[in-house]
Amino acid sequence: MIKLSLLTVFVPTFLFVSLTPGMCMTLSMVLGMTQGVKRTLWMMSGELVGVGLVAAAAGAGVATLMLRQPGLFAVFKWVGGAYLCYLGVMMWRSRGRMAIPLESIELAPATRGQLALQGFVTAVANPKGWAFFVALLPPFLDASRPLVGQLSALIAVILTIEFLSLLLYAAGGRGLRRVLGESGNIRLLNRIAGTLMVGVGLWLAFG
Repeated sequence: MIKLSLLTVFVPTFLFVSLTPGMCMTLSMVLGMTQGVKRTLWMMSGELVGVGLVAAAAGAGVATLMLRQPGLFAVFKWVGGAYLCYLGVMMWRSRGRMAIPLESIELAPATRGQLALQGFVTAVANPKGWAFFVALLPPFLDASRPLVGQLSALIAVILTIEFLSLLLYAAGGRGLRRVLGESGNIRLLNRIAGTLMVGVGLWLAFG
């Protein structure tokens, strides 16, 4: 297990980092706007699996090897970024499953699998995320104690903080939808969401 003195430093550090606007938080806000908080939970599930995987790899030292092979990220980054940009353009045009329909007829929403995959790819395909965990986790691990227990405890803390942060951003997106939706500005809301989604895609591809 982790010493309480270490947690008092680790928790505020990761809380600050997690709450800082980034790709995953922006994605959560966008989907909170267009899909609602409840459906955004599926994206969060994929994102949390990805974050847990990256954190575990970093703690086990695998991430250091991965960072030395940038080609391993290239396909993930470009395909994932291009897909998010495509979704953003469709949302900007008020088309596709991610957008809020302009008509009263409800379109089929994005599937749970699509939402979960978006979150997973966004979390795993970001080299900066890998580098961050490589830099953050080792100082909090005691080499004289069993690694598995320490790493499991830290990852549990990370995922809890990450989940709460994602919820906060999704709720913010839902609030924006409520404000703009009441005034009939659905097209504007789709364009805001689409622009943010394109931004996430470019961030992923060129980050």
